[in-house]
Amino acid sequence: MKKGDRTREHIIMKSAELFNQQGYAGSSLNDIIAATGIKKGGIYRHFSSKDEIALEAYQYAASTVGRRFTEAMDKEESASSRLLAFFHVYEDVADNPPFIGGCPLQNTAVESDDTHPILRDRAQRSLTTTLDMMKNIIHEGIRLGEFKGDLDVDALATFALSLLEGGIMLSKLEGNSRHMHRNMASFTSYLQQCCLDVH
Repeated sequence: MKKGDRTREHIIMKSAELFNQQGYAGSSLNDIIAATGIKKGGIYRHFSSKDEIALEAYQYAASTVGRRFTEAMDKEESASSRLLAFFHVYEDVADNPPFIGGCPLQNTAVESDDTHPILRDRAQRSLTTTLDMMKNIIHEGIRLGEFKGDLDVDALATFALSLLEGGIMLSKLEGNSRHMHRNMASFTSYLQQCCLDVH
């Protein structure tokens, strides 16, 4: 990788961490300079605006978490375990989140709801991607006879993601991961009701 590419990647990575902790609106160019250790001219050599940095930074943060989801799912065999893998990625969200500052989707969705339509669009795409991943797992579970055939796939995916994001929000706010653990336990019990009785 060329030096210029490494510098650009460094700016994206550090800005992603900064925005995910302080928010886009709460982070100034001076904050980016401080986080990256790169002067204003060096930053503008790679990016035309703070908006451009923000879009690249969000993509980096979302992709990082997405890879963690995929890695966790790939270790599991059953559909139930694969759905719970999303929760395991955030199991210790208060002290050891998969990305500094918590969930990029949640943070960006809340901050950009009425203020930054382009970032909001990126968050919406991430929402769709995550729900589609969950729905594919559920469809596969039905196809393989693990889940009941009349299961409402869309509803279960929405429920799963809502429990995940709610657990993240409450745990981050309280500084304790107990809410995530409770949601994981509740979702585990719920999934058992969705499974076919094979006995």
